[in-house]
Amino acid sequence: MYVVCKEHVELAIDKFVDEYEDAPDIVDLKETEFSDWDPPAKCAECEQNAEYLVV
Repeated sequence: MYVVCKEHVELAIDKFVDEYEDAPDIVDLKETEFSDWDPPAKCAECEQNAEYLVV
C-alpha cells in the first residue's frame, strides 16, 4: 500500500506491480473517507500532500 501525491502515482504503481505482480487499485483520497483509518497527510516519496492510495 502506498499513499502518494499526483506526481508519484506512476512510481507507486510500478512498485506495487513489481512487488505483487498484479495491478493495484487506485483510490482518490479526496473522494473517499475511511471509518477506521486516517491516511497519512504527506506523500510517501516527498513532502507534498497525499492525494492517492495505491493498494
